[in-house]
Amino acid sequence: MPVIPSTKPYRIGRSKTGLGLFATQPIKKGTKIIRYFGPLLDSKKAEDDAIENKYLFELDNRWTIDGSVRENVARYINHSCKPNAESDVKPRKKKIFIRAIKNIAPGEEINYDYGTDYFKAYLKPIGCKCDACEKKRAKKKLEARAERAKQKAKDERKAEKKAKAKAKAKDKAKDKAKDKAKDRSKDKTNPRAKTKATADGATTRGKTKVNAKVGTKSRRPVAGKRVKTKSSPAKTLVSRAKAA
Repeated sequence: MPVIPSTKPYRIGRSKTGLGLFATQPIKKGTKIIRYFGPLLDSKKAEDDAIENKYLFELDNRWTIDGSVRENVARYINHSCKPNAESDVKPRKKKIFIRAIKNIAPGEEINYDYGTDYFKAYLKPIGCKCDACEKKRAKKKLEARAERAKQKAKDERKAEKKAKAKAKAKDKAKDKAKDKAKDRSKDKTNPRAKTKATADGATTRGKTKVNAKVGTKSRRPVAGKRVKTKSSPAKTLVSRAKAA
């Protein structure tokens, strides 16, 4: 690990993703914190273009800085999706500086955004470990846990309601069966009541028939009873003459 002079406002320390660079003094917004340096690689040269590592920093389409050397303390600065610093690239001077974009307090880790290409190639496959992404993942986990708990409670309420309805139907069926059993037991223990009810029913039917007969008017004349009929005056005189 390289030795850092005490006059510098940073130190190398342990972070969540390994080693990182931390502020030892307040760093104001806009301050150039450290230079990112290393050998210059020319992409037109086959030997330079064949070099591959995680510390290559492109200046432009041709020139790249190989920051893998130990003297490059800036290589310890980690990536963040919500950084407090940024890379200030100067292609003409072939230099790169890390500059603060926020006020950084002592003890706070210094970080910057590595860019889309680096993120897709190295960070996305394993998952970004920066604080912003960790908080986002933690929030999603909490939301998913809350959603599962909500769904579980809903299912439990539904199952409880179904069980109550089933128990109610079962109790109703039992009560119905008990009532039927009571009716059967009454019929068995009191046969006279049943006989009496049957006889009463027969008597009632007989009375109904008699009443029906009595209430019916016969059109046939009853013997010994004079029946009044309408007759004309001429017939009446003839009848009286015969009688005389």
